[in-house]
Amino acid sequence: MIKEIKHYLTITFSYWAFTITDGAIRMLVVLYFHQLGYSPLEIALLFLFYEFFGIVTNLVGGWLGSRIGLNLTMHIGMALQIVALLALTVPTEWLSVAYVMAAQALSGIAKDLNKMSAKASVKLMLPSSENTNESEKRLFKWVAILTGSKNTLKGAGYFIGGFLLATAGFKSALWILASGLFITLAITLVMLPNHIGKTKAKTKFTQLFSRSREINWLSAARFFLFGSRDVWFVIALPVYLSASLGWPHSQTGAFLALWIIGYGFVQGSAPAFFRKHPVSGNTAIIWTFALSIVPALIAAGLIYELPAQWLLMGGLALYAIVFALNSAIHSFLILNYSDHDKVSTNVGFYYMANAGGRLTGTVLSGWAYQQYDLVGCLVIACVFVLSAGIFSLPLSAHSSSPQKG
Repeated sequence: MIKEIKHYLTITFSYWAFTITDGAIRMLVVLYFHQLGYSPLEIALLFLFYEFFGIVTNLVGGWLGSRIGLNLTMHIGMALQIVALLALTVPTEWLSVAYVMAAQALSGIAKDLNKMSAKASVKLMLPSSENTNESEKRLFKWVAILTGSKNTLKGAGYFIGGFLLATAGFKSALWILASGLFITLAITLVMLPNHIGKTKAKTKFTQLFSRSREINWLSAARFFLFGSRDVWFVIALPVYLSASLGWPHSQTGAFLALWIIGYGFVQGSAPAFFRKHPVSGNTAIIWTFALSIVPALIAAGLIYELPAQWLLMGGLALYAIVFALNSAIHSFLILNYSDHDKVSTNVGFYYMANAGGRLTGTVLSGWAYQQYDLVGCLVIACVFVLSAGIFSLPLSAHSSSPQKG
């Protein structure tokens, strides 16, 4: 038990450090290239390969992790992120759209290798128990803490990115982030064993796509759930805060950072929130449909010209709570629906759908904001959440521990 907790803490520390750089580089790129005069759609395109290669990485990464070990795929991800950060330190005239897209592609591969490895490892490190209900509660707690703390640190990364851009400048900020991640990589190389996630039976490439009905439905719901968030949060919201409300970069970065930090705290507290009711497919359905109400209310408030600043602050606070609970439910269900031999491939398949939703949401965020302003982005977000709820409906036929796949 002590050994498992030690490895869990090491992986969590690594995930934290990586996540700070991931949030920071996102805020640096959005604000810096907006400052250079890029349009919202052009900024969205900078992240096109970031999300696209996340789709490919999650699919192949699960298979790779089962063959070479999840610790190694995690370390590869950290090394690629260091390269991606340093790639953006070139002279400004080199930073064309194509070049930045390529650098972001490396960052996307790195992020999803790291995330897939960390989350799949939680299932494998969980101490065995004869009590199924107790095991499920412990799994929910462990994955909620990992995911919630990750999002809290991603929020800190948003703040750090905005702060470093304002104080140190774009290039110096990238060097600081790369140095910190290199130190973390060196520490985890020493502290983690080499066998985590490596299966005895070699997974065939043809087994990458899930054959489990509930995992397929959950993955489809995940696509629309995270697409609904990114369609208004990733590009449209920070540009709206800067361009329409006149917020400086440091204020925009700080606000989004606080939002994600709060989101992470709620996500990490989800097991306590659901302690009296076992989490199941029905839980996912109820909370997904509840989420659809929030962007609809914010859009209605903007249409009727309520004070935009207070409307967004209140609406985002409510959205953070409901979305965080949805995300915690999903993160638990994908691990609970997977057995040990297929956890890395199932998690990889599931986060492939997640990356697909993020890609779709990111591109739509830039296009819809340019065409229809923030209200248009919120309407699309509402449609996406309703779609996620519809795809979750088949999960109601299953308990919290359906047939493994």
